[in-house]
Amino acid sequence: MAYDPDNLFMRIIRNELPCVKVYEDDHVIAFMDIMPQSEGHTLVVPKVAGENLLDTPPASIAAAMQVVQRLARAAHAAFGCPGVMVAQFNGAAAGQTVFHLHFHVIPRWTDRPDGAHGRHRADPATLEAQASQWREALR
Repeated sequence: MAYDPDNLFMRIIRNELPCVKVYEDDHVIAFMDIMPQSEGHTLVVPKVAGENLLDTPPASIAAAMQVVQRLARAAHAAFGCPGVMVAQFNGAAAGQTVFHLHFHVIPRWTDRPDGAHGRHRADPATLEAQASQWREALR
């Protein structure tokens, strides 16, 4: 598959589509997943074009992973969760649905079942409140 420069995440990066932003720098943007699996489910997306882990420049992957690690460290303070799941999919057969490299950072609890990803759109006010919790924990 050829990389589509008009994919959903590139349109968010170019400010053509809105998102509930958690973090941004010159290399990476992190925003709330609108169809979350769990409270606080966030996506970390390199700004450089790349379909998946296999064809994205290593420097972009490294920049994204630094943000993934920062979010994972901040998850307990932001949401009081005892665990964090980090997920990344390469290709449709692996479950990738947006063909631009991205990492899922998902707070996890032992006493709460995860929801099914991509089934229910979250309330925008709830996502903004959770993004605020992330931003405060990242300070």
